[in-house]
Amino acid sequence: MSSMTHGRRSKANRYVAESLATASPAALLVMLYDRLVIDLQRAEQALEAGDRETAHTSLTHAQDIVLELQNSLRVDAWDGGPGLMSLYSWLMKELIATNTTQDAARAAACRVELVEPLAEAWRQAATEHLTGGR
Repeated sequence: MSSMTHGRRSKANRYVAESLATASPAALLVMLYDRLVIDLQRAEQALEAGDRETAHTSLTHAQDIVLELQNSLRVDAWDGGPGLMSLYSWLMKELIATNTTQDAARAAACRVELVEPLAEAWRQAATEHLTGGR
């Protein structure tokens, strides 16, 4: 790796670290969901291509994100908390099963039927929070 390439990568890593350090909790939540969507897309594509290693890496990263979402959820903070925790638990089981069965359709279903709609809902909530409901 050339020093110029290393320098660019180092700057990009610093930018990401600074973005994460200064992001609001709502923005961090949206970032987690965006990355979860990407992980599921990558897993689906890898499974369709027969690339088990990439699929496994993407699915385990997706599991890490769901675990973070579960750990950060304050279930008692609002009426929807227990339901959301149940969805996270179901999703975790589906991701593990997807990794075990190597089923691309299952990864796609998790993404399309659950994660993308939740990501959009959180994005809208974060936007409303930032704009004061305008």
